[in-house]
Amino acid sequence: MTTKLLFAIIAFVIYNSSQAQVYRSADPLAHTFSIVARDSVTGEMGVAVQSHWFSVGTAVSWAEAGVGAVATQSFVNKSFGLRGLSLLKIGLTAQQAVDSLLKDDEGRDVRQLAIVDNKGNVAVHTGKSCIQFASHIKGDQFSVQANMMLGNQVPNAMATAFRKSGGKPLAERMLLSLDAAQGVGGDIRGKQSAAIIIVPAKSNDRPWEERTVDLRVDDSKDPIKEINRLYKIHVAYEHMNKGDLAVEKSDMITAMNEYNAAMKMFPANLEMQYWTAVTLANNKELAKAIPIFRKVFAADKNWKELTRRLPPLKLLTVSESDLKKILSL
Repeated sequence: MTTKLLFAIIAFVIYNSSQAQVYRSADPLAHTFSIVARDSVTGEMGVAVQSHWFSVGTAVSWAEAGVGAVATQSFVNKSFGLRGLSLLKIGLTAQQAVDSLLKDDEGRDVRQLAIVDNKGNVAVHTGKSCIQFASHIKGDQFSVQANMMLGNQVPNAMATAFRKSGGKPLAERMLLSLDAAQGVGGDIRGKQSAAIIIVPAKSNDRPWEERTVDLRVDDSKDPIKEINRLYKIHVAYEHMNKGDLAVEKSDMITAMNEYNAAMKMFPANLEMQYWTAVTLANNKELAKAIPIFRKVFAADKNWKELTRRLPPLKLLTVSESDLKKILSL
């Protein structure tokens, strides 16, 4: 179905509804399934989404640390994202924010909107003119919503998957929910893009650091599989970051545990191996570093060239003789 034809069909449906609504053809047409949720233990909040529409994450998903998360979809009113978060920041509950946003919205009948706030309150709206199958399920500190689905089982499958995955990290639970939606048919048009945002329970007034997970797949034949792959990489690099922090505190046991956890997840990742070797060398464990350097250099000689550039910047602090040993590999 072409975009022009899709717009024509929806316009006809809206025009013939009991309360005709006017939509703007410039509005993103994000027919999709999504989940907004809060982790009852950590207080983290997030939104995850998948659609057969290019770059769905730039339209549907919004979240802010210490505030909440918003999913705005169907005929998307993108302003609902920032405006919804602003309403939460001034003290409105999720339901009050949804009511406020929809009150003067002439397109409310073709909107789908879900909000979770920092107390776990959830509110969701599915307009009566959203394309079937369109519905939502509101649960304990989460909501799942979908429109233009192949069948009517998507929200139930998403809610069940989320509930059954209690105890896992919030991002994993939300991605499992997307998997479940696709497993029962998903979007009637197929698959194209996906996104997930997770923010912490409280803000530290450093918004540039306050998305603990922020991943997008804008165009893919299998966006949910791809975003799961990216999330696994994200977790591995988090282990690397924790290892670096441990090194700064001279806690080499923790550092190596974190580095090993990362390398176990991605044993072929040369960068993870390389910086682990550098850390070992800097901490007088050259015997352990040498085999790793040898393996990395054999795979890509550019890492050896990089090694030559580190000592002047104090990033590799070995003796001149040890540096020659490394560069001779």
